[in-house]
Amino acid sequence: METNEVWYHGSNELFDELREGSTITRWRALAEAFSHKPSMLGYGDYGDDKSIVHNGTAKGYLYIVDEPIEVGADIYQHPRTTMDEGAEFLTKRSLRVKLIAEL
Repeated sequence: METNEVWYHGSNELFDELREGSTITRWRALAEAFSHKPSMLGYGDYGDDKSIVHNGTAKGYLYIVDEPIEVGADIYQHPRTTMDEGAEFLTKRSLRVKLIAEL
């Protein structure tokens, strides 16, 4: 199933291509938090919003995947995630990305 949804990746490095085995998510705030390279990260439901807390301090960069991807063929659910189902996916191949924000 090809998806036209926006997929995000957060990093503290600059690049044009995401390596195979990298983590992507549809949750922008989660990718932003991971861009700061925290050693601890958590989130919870607070009213109508999910609040993310983390201890990362690195300068971050936010990317979007800049090509069509197919769940199952190009990405798959992270098998060892501690987060909710659907929060983290791993890439099966390199993917072109586009920098959208410096954080």
